[in-house]
Amino acid sequence: MVRFTKRFFPVHPRFEGEKFWIKKNRIFYVTPLFIVLMVIEFSDLIFAVDSVPAIFAVTRDPYIVFFSNIFAIMGLRSLFFLVSHFFSKFFYLKVGLAALLGFIGLKMLTHYFFVISTNHSLIVILAILLASIAASLIHNKREG
Repeated sequence: MVRFTKRFFPVHPRFEGEKFWIKKNRIFYVTPLFIVLMVIEFSDLIFAVDSVPAIFAVTRDPYIVFFSNIFAIMGLRSLFFLVSHFFSKFFYLKVGLAALLGFIGLKMLTHYFFVISTNHSLIVILAILLASIAASLIHNKREG
């Protein structure tokens, strides 16, 4: 993304406060802050594309798949900051998310042999998240 931005825009070598671009000698330059923004937005897009298999683990309805990915693109960064804040409070949340991804992967691999309904998938997902949060609360009480 950095090379792509540098190819199409002249880049100013220093940060200029909170500005994304500046004008010098009648030429607009992007600042390094603009390049940082481009990298973050590109990362959002990559993570949204990464969520396509996850939604297929829950449903095959094309409307739900489409709109869930649109919402993923719009709100993923906000969700990341929310979840990253919870990682410090919930000790076992990473383990729960790993188990959740494992379940989704297993469901996708075994889809042709047997089908797990959407309701059952959501129950398992909710149970994994609640178990990791409960284990974290118990862990925090023992340490606190």
